[in-house]
Amino acid sequence: MPPQALEVALACKGFLDLDEGERLYQLARDHAHLGPIVEIGSYCGKSSVYLGTGARAAGGTLVCVDHHRGNEENQRGELYHDEEVYNPAAQRNDTLPFLRETIRKADLEDVAILLITKSTKAAEIWKIPAGMVFIDGGHTQIAADTDYESWSPKVVSGGILAIHDLFPDPSEGGQAPINIYRRAVASGDFEELPTVKTLGILRRK
Repeated sequence: MPPQALEVALACKGFLDLDEGERLYQLARDHAHLGPIVEIGSYCGKSSVYLGTGARAAGGTLVCVDHHRGNEENQRGELYHDEEVYNPAAQRNDTLPFLRETIRKADLEDVAILLITKSTKAAEIWKIPAGMVFIDGGHTQIAADTDYESWSPKVVSGGILAIHDLFPDPSEGGQAPINIYRRAVASGDFEELPTVKTLGILRRK
C-alpha cells in the first residue's frame, strides 16, 4: 500500500481495521483485471482508499455504492453516530462530502465512480461482471440479505466476494454479516479463503 494513500485511509472516519484494509487493497489489486471492484457501503471512504488504490495499481476501476444517509447504527441516538456527518438542513446524515474529500486526498478521482443510491437500485441497472464485491452496508438481516441477493450473483468466476464484520460469537457483534457469509458458503458457489479479523473472503468457483 503506497504510504500517501495509507496516510489518507488511516486519517479517514470509519470502522475498518488496518489489517483488513490492507487485505482489501491486495484483493482489489489482484482481481481488478477481472472486472470493476464494487463496494457496498462507502461511508466516508476509508475502505474506498484501500480498494481504489488496489484497483488503480491494476489499471482498474472502483465503484462506490452508498446512499450516504448512514446505516441503522449511524443514526442519531445509536452507538456509532457521528454528529459531524449530520446535516441539520436535511435533518439526516450526509457522508457524501466526506467521501468526496477522501477520494480527492487519495488521488482517486479518476479511479472511483460514485453511485449515490441504495444498493438495490444500483444492482437493478448493473450489467457488468464484477471482479470483486465488498459488502459493508446495512447490518440488519433484511439489509444484509438484500445486499447479498442483489450483488453476489454479479461476481465473475474467479472473483471475490468479501463481507465485513463477521462475528462468530453473537456477544461480540451483530449476526447479519456472518449469516450471509454462511449462506454464501452453503450455496456451493464460493470457496472460503482465510479470514482477516472480521473480514470474510470468498472466491466464486
